[in-house]
Amino acid sequence: MPERDVISWNTAIGVFSINGLYLDAVGLFQDMISASGLSPNLVSVISVLPVCATVEDEKMTSQIHGYMIKTGLDVIVTAGNALVDAYGKCGSMKAAKRVFNEMTERSEVSWNAIITSFAYRELHGDALSTFRLMILEGLTPNTVTISSMLPVLVELEFFNLAKELHGFSMRRGIESDIFIANSLIDMYAKSGHPTEASCVFNKMTRRNVVSWNAMVANFAQNRFEFKALNLIREMQNHVGYSQTSECIESLILFWEMQLTGMKHDVVSFVGAISACANLAALKQGREIHGIVVRKLSHEHLFVANSLLDLYTKCGRIDIAKTAFDRIPIRDVASWNTMILGYGMLGELDVAISLFEAMKYDGVEYDSVSYIAILSACSHGGLVERGRNYFNEMQGRNVKPTTMHYACMVDLLGRAGLMDEAVNLIKDISVEPDANVWGALLGACRLHGSIELGCWAADHLFKLKPNHCGYYALLSNMYAEAGRWDDADRVRELMKSRRVKKDPGFSWVQIRDQVHAFVVGEKLENLDTMYCPGECGW
Repeated sequence: MPERDVISWNTAIGVFSINGLYLDAVGLFQDMISASGLSPNLVSVISVLPVCATVEDEKMTSQIHGYMIKTGLDVIVTAGNALVDAYGKCGSMKAAKRVFNEMTERSEVSWNAIITSFAYRELHGDALSTFRLMILEGLTPNTVTISSMLPVLVELEFFNLAKELHGFSMRRGIESDIFIANSLIDMYAKSGHPTEASCVFNKMTRRNVVSWNAMVANFAQNRFEFKALNLIREMQNHVGYSQTSECIESLILFWEMQLTGMKHDVVSFVGAISACANLAALKQGREIHGIVVRKLSHEHLFVANSLLDLYTKCGRIDIAKTAFDRIPIRDVASWNTMILGYGMLGELDVAISLFEAMKYDGVEYDSVSYIAILSACSHGGLVERGRNYFNEMQGRNVKPTTMHYACMVDLLGRAGLMDEAVNLIKDISVEPDANVWGALLGACRLHGSIELGCWAADHLFKLKPNHCGYYALLSNMYAEAGRWDDADRVRELMKSRRVKKDPGFSWVQIRDQVHAFVVGEKLENLDTMYCPGECGW
């Protein structure tokens, strides 16, 4: 172009930005000022600030802010909104709050920008307080506000308030908005209400890949029981490939994504592999692993770590080790998964060797690393080594959680060091939870410490009054000691609280059918309950 005006430059900046060429967009903006001698206008500024937000270039954001102050553009609401968003995503929340507070006029977009920035930086308390201020200012939350606040409320565990937002969105007629619906699915999944998540999903008139991924994660996170979904899914988009799915609904959704034309991404694969891991569905997990390899997604760290989790939970530590060795750059989750896997299988020397090798790989230990190694020491009865790791953890400024204390109580209890376990609980720096008391109760059962077991059980009945296992464990302790009246008293307490023992069941695959059964049931009885072509029993 022999001549370019401001519109020419703005158009080019916008085109580069839309197509993901962010550095080129920023370079064009700089050339516009230095080379052309033109002065960027409002459109120029609000075109380049989102680019700065995406690449998290705080220095460039500050320079543009200075230019805006000199030219008077900072008083315009749309420019201020873009500036708040850019500072927030660059991690400079102090500057974002200052710009927001200095705005003489604010719109819904202004409030959404600061709330979204707080949420993006995981400042959940600030996001909630700002949301409340927005309501007090008389502004009505819109789709952006609600979809931004729902994940915040999930992190704060304010599920009742999240449900109120759901009700508000229904009254406003915006429940079916794809962003709100996706956030609602995620909220209900993380709050342990998979059925409500399914209802939201089923009501959606339009879905995207995020919607499907959220539902896959929903069923994976909540570990749905087998519903005998003996469906044969013919995968049309995979040449010569058919999948018989006997897993939970998350896997059915995974395949339905393909049938509806949705392309699987990293999130889809992680959700489906996690579902297989929770069900120990090795066959289906390996089939998904094959798809992942063909799509070259196995090199993604999240997918690779999910595969490690799958194979360790299925007892195939040999395949997990092969996958682990092929990860080019391992993170702390990769190491933790392998240490936990070897610890669960009783290969303690390998688990400890991996833990020691981890630091030589340049990976810092985290809280889960010490849970993994303490658990391994507990299974192997390595009391002194476990004590050393526990003390080392505190020296590395890793704050002990209830899970660390539970591992130590289990370690000491298995070794018969009951007094030391009790003293540890009494000196605990956080409130003991069911994991800690459960570990103590298990140790009491092992060594016949009935009075100490009663003390642990009392706390467990208060923390988890509907958990049948604790009642059964205490009753069995009394029975083994010949105290039948006390054993009956615990059983009567279960009945009075309407606590029922969950029956154990097994399942077996015969050809393309999965049959679940409890003691006393026969295969022919189950056959009469299965309807070919139906979804379920």
